[in-house]
Amino acid sequence: MNLRTPLANTRGLGSAKQGTEHFWHQRLTAVVLVPLTLWLTTSLFMLNASDHNTILTWINSPPNTVLLLVFIISAFYHGQLGVRVVIEDYIHSEWQKISCLILVNILVVLAGLVSVLAVLKIFLGI
Repeated sequence: MNLRTPLANTRGLGSAKQGTEHFWHQRLTAVVLVPLTLWLTTSLFMLNASDHNTILTWINSPPNTVLLLVFIISAFYHGQLGVRVVIEDYIHSEWQKISCLILVNILVVLAGLVSVLAVLKIFLGI
């Protein structure tokens, strides 16, 4: 027999107070990615028939390097946020959910780091 009221049973089971922040981060990265994606696709379309040195020169330009780095960081973060929501919604076993979230975070950090380092390597001429 449970003597607790329905209100007492539900206290503490509400929002973790992070849903709104997560929502806004995803929307912010989406808004940032729209013009960056248009810039990148237009640039790559114009560089379609270019040789390797022309593309390296294009990446070496400071504005292009900065925009490319912002694109990479935003895209990986946005993707991580989206995959996290899918994992949290559709994986119900707690240990599988945590394992998948850890794996996704590791993969996103590694792939993002490799991408950023590749652009910086070209920019710095290493």
